[in-house]
Amino acid sequence: MGGWRGPLTSSEHGQALVEFAIVLPLFLSLLFGLVEFAFVLNASSTVNYVSRVAALLAAEGGRTEGTDCMVLRRIDLEFTSPTTATRVSRVEIYWSDSNGDQIASNVNAYDRTGVLTCRYGDGSTITVPYTRAINNYPESERCDVLDGCGGLHTTVDDIGVRITYAHQWVTSLGQHIAPPIVFQRSTGVRMEPTL
Repeated sequence: MGGWRGPLTSSEHGQALVEFAIVLPLFLSLLFGLVEFAFVLNASSTVNYVSRVAALLAAEGGRTEGTDCMVLRRIDLEFTSPTTATRVSRVEIYWSDSNGDQIASNVNAYDRTGVLTCRYGDGSTITVPYTRAINNYPESERCDVLDGCGGLHTTVDDIGVRITYAHQWVTSLGQHIAPPIVFQRSTGVRMEPTL
């Protein structure tokens, strides 16, 4: 049985200091790693949620002129701290299959640079901080008719939204050891049909 020990000797103080010096960096790395993991998980969940909201809005807008601008504006509004819409590098609105995968090259891609202004039928406009990079799936070519619209559109289109997001590390340790994490999240939804 261990009994009471007297005060530590100088060699025991030195040993404790060495053990502390070895354990402290490991403990701090683990702590910072947990913090970084929490922020990455939050960013991933937020981008996934925003893509779902955007796809639902795109499905509701369907063929209406200016739907893409409404989707882009909604994406910017849905990001909440600690995520930010300024880290979105690209948004793609595409014709998807039932699994949410893109069909051929039917996509409108928007890069987060410049300014895009959309005009609606009533004369109103909306401006978003994006530039259209690819225009292979215009609103006018989307099918929202149950019986199809001819050609490859045999029934109502499924529409998908893919968001590319660059997560910046939060702690200085993360910023020094790794580049930003770039990930994509996408959601496909069936458009609201008309008769």
